[in-house]
Amino acid sequence: MENKLEKIISLAKRRGFVYPGSEIYGGLAGTWDYGPLGAEMMHNIKEAWWKKFVSSRDDMYGIASSIIGPEQVWAASGHLEHFTDSLKKGKFNIMFKSKIGALKEETSNVYLRPELAQGMFVNFKNIIDSFHPKLPFGIAQIGRCFRNEISPRDFLFRVREFDLMEFEYFVREKDWEKYFEYWRKEMWNWIEDVGIDKNKASELEVAPENRAHYSKRTIDFEYDFPFGKKELYGLAYRTDHDLKNHKLDYYDEDTKERFVPHVIEPTFGVGRTILTILDSAYTEDELGGEKRVFLKFKPSVAPVKVAVFPLLKNKPELVNKAKEVYEMVKKEVQPVVFDDNGNIGKRYRRQDEIGTPFCVTIDFQTLDDNTITVRDRDTGKQERVKIEELCFILREKF
Repeated sequence: MENKLEKIISLAKRRGFVYPGSEIYGGLAGTWDYGPLGAEMMHNIKEAWWKKFVSSRDDMYGIASSIIGPEQVWAASGHLEHFTDSLKKGKFNIMFKSKIGALKEETSNVYLRPELAQGMFVNFKNIIDSFHPKLPFGIAQIGRCFRNEISPRDFLFRVREFDLMEFEYFVREKDWEKYFEYWRKEMWNWIEDVGIDKNKASELEVAPENRAHYSKRTIDFEYDFPFGKKELYGLAYRTDHDLKNHKLDYYDEDTKERFVPHVIEPTFGVGRTILTILDSAYTEDELGGEKRVFLKFKPSVAPVKVAVFPLLKNKPELVNKAKEVYEMVKKEVQPVVFDDNGNIGKRYRRQDEIGTPFCVTIDFQTLDDNTITVRDRDTGKQERVKIEELCFILREKF
């Protein structure tokens, strides 16, 4: 499809998914602001990830660590030495550096985190002391990271400020291959869960010379973006690199052994997830003899689940009834929108374009027999159902 990325960017801005950062001042490269629909979609993705990988499991401990880290953390992790990008004249560290302290002679260097991992590692002992977990177990978090990218590009793909969803899974060294394979399969399940086109996704075994300084094995989950096949997610075997450098270990209370666990790390970028879902969902077709664009979102990530319409906005009896239905649905399914702007055809097209799975219309027949129409986004087909059955039917569809 020609210029697909440009079409996605245009739709994203027009419909309130994503705006250029600081646009009224000419924009700031590598930064993007999420509008109401983008923020809702981001929330849905984070919530689904947290439920799948953290709250539904007994072996995962969620945290939220500080964005700012002292220089000692990044020296121990190897980022001060290795986290660089090439320039013509030497190497350039892409971490954002700052100072902390009020007086010049008392200031110390700090860095905005370029990854989430160190927050999990420096809290490793705290989790053990508080919860006494048995191996294997994981520490997970969702949070914002910062990288001073030399050339941010390709919309949400390469940016300077971004959200990651990540966990460190601690295992015995002899078990690392088993759990690496386990999490590889779980990452494929996640790709399917959120509606990413699996036919455009693939694995790349990263060569030793291209792996991060801490990794002994890395798989990139790549996606065929409009601008080429690029990394979507990563799965790394970080060995015992980080815990060893932070001088941390684990005491097994059953076997009386003290040792340094090894680590499997699945990493998921939120912005790249949104970009990939937008690309997977973007669809052009014909409906009723007219061309249309719609986003074929899975309901779990759709920023609007249901739209409720009165057939005509100048008929108070239809508007009042539609508002009753809207309030009823809102108690069961969220988010829901009430839309009476423009004719019914334009409303359907607008909701299609933002990916709303179902539209509910209140018309004159509703006033006679208490039935409404439910329209399916993908097919455009409508079915008539009783109002009292609507919420049950919607839950079934979801």
